[in-house]
Amino acid sequence: MTANILDLPADAPRVAILGRPNVGKSTLFNRLVGRRLALVDDQPGVTRDRREGAARLFDLDFVAVDTAGFEDGNDESLSGRMRAQTEAAATAATVALLVYDARAGVTPLDRHFATWLRRRGVPLVLVANKAEGLQAETGLNEGHELGLGEPVGLSAEHGLGLADLYQALKPHLEPETAAAEDADIVPETGPDSGPDEEAVPAPEGPLKLAIVGRPNAGKSTLINRLLGEQRLVTGPEAGITRDAIAIEWEWQGRPVRLVDTAGLRKRAKVVEKVEKLAAADSKLAIDFAEVVVLLLDSTLGLEAQDLRIADQVLSEGRALIIALNKWDAAHDQSRLFQGVRKALDDGLSQVRNVPLLTCSGATGKGLDALIEVAFETRARWSRRVGTAALNRWFEAALERNPPPAPKGSRIKLRYVTQVATRPPSFVVFGNRTDALPASWQRYLANSLAEDLDFRGLPIRLSFRGGKNPFKRD
Repeated sequence: MTANILDLPADAPRVAILGRPNVGKSTLFNRLVGRRLALVDDQPGVTRDRREGAARLFDLDFVAVDTAGFEDGNDESLSGRMRAQTEAAATAATVALLVYDARAGVTPLDRHFATWLRRRGVPLVLVANKAEGLQAETGLNEGHELGLGEPVGLSAEHGLGLADLYQALKPHLEPETAAAEDADIVPETGPDSGPDEEAVPAPEGPLKLAIVGRPNAGKSTLINRLLGEQRLVTGPEAGITRDAIAIEWEWQGRPVRLVDTAGLRKRAKVVEKVEKLAAADSKLAIDFAEVVVLLLDSTLGLEAQDLRIADQVLSEGRALIIALNKWDAAHDQSRLFQGVRKALDDGLSQVRNVPLLTCSGATGKGLDALIEVAFETRARWSRRVGTAALNRWFEAALERNPPPAPKGSRIKLRYVTQVATRPPSFVVFGNRTDALPASWQRYLANSLAEDLDFRGLPIRLSFRGGKNPFKRD
């Protein structure tokens, strides 16, 4: 089973995967983490942000960091901003893998990158990827001219050469362990022994929070503001983010897994393969999130695509929050807020009172309130109502508005039970439940949401015929 990055200690070693575009860095990253996390395509430059994942290579556990391809460009250009992310990954790495394409051989950009890394003093392992087959032999030998030692020949796509990579990485990742073994040192145990102390996680685990929205809504800028660092590539260009990037973070001592996603456009406008892959990655992030923040650009207001995204989130059963970003640049704020509130209530008839907040990723205003509401929303989304309290509510709801009697034949509803959480799911048992009008079913669902504090959450309410197992004959 693939490890979770939260299961690794905070000081876990970091292996940054570096190199020019299209040498197979993301393929190697996916191989090390044991699943497809990074987007992979023949088109160069697919990766733009640095992505982290818990990796295992035999008995070595570490954080693998995928990076954008190293390219020339001024600091203000998109390639320059991508290079800054790569440089940050190299600086924070325990060891870097400099990857080149063995079939293409060593290129001038490979030499430039190798020189740059040597000057920074980053511990390096040279990796010749795509080394399967005779045509790679020449390129494999060319790696010696970089002056970085013996290249490790492997094929990330086919999983070849990983044992050699293990031998090259082990001295960098386990130097203290090796020294302790040589000295026959037994690590201390106890409350002050650091990594040996077992941390007690919060019962609910980290908040899995995905930020979604149309392109250029400010998702990456907002996450950078939360983190207090330029962790994600941002800029005026639409569609910079492609991968869904998960970042482990803490808010007031509580763990959060923030997920930045690619902007979601109308399906008809998505024609390029890479954008289709990015959209699929964003939708997968929604599936695995607990709470999804739909970020709107306040200067543009609510559009039909926003409602489609919101409907998708609710259909997947995820807890949803709507956030009006760039609020500091919005005009006639009161009218805008009320207009968006009404449009949401009209356009999302399946769920009433979805939380609507205002914030600014540029200034940080409203972000603490956003995270606080996200935790509170997850708590309600995960809540289970006791059977006795649930059926007291049910009796009161039936008394307020009894089910109709189509064609004079009464429908008798016996009891209700909660069958699941996340999202809250309920089943009502009775006879002739298939004859219940949709309008009355909506009444019951709305009453449940209002009376039992599930407002703004997707609720699964189904009806089933059958006998009450709690009733004695």
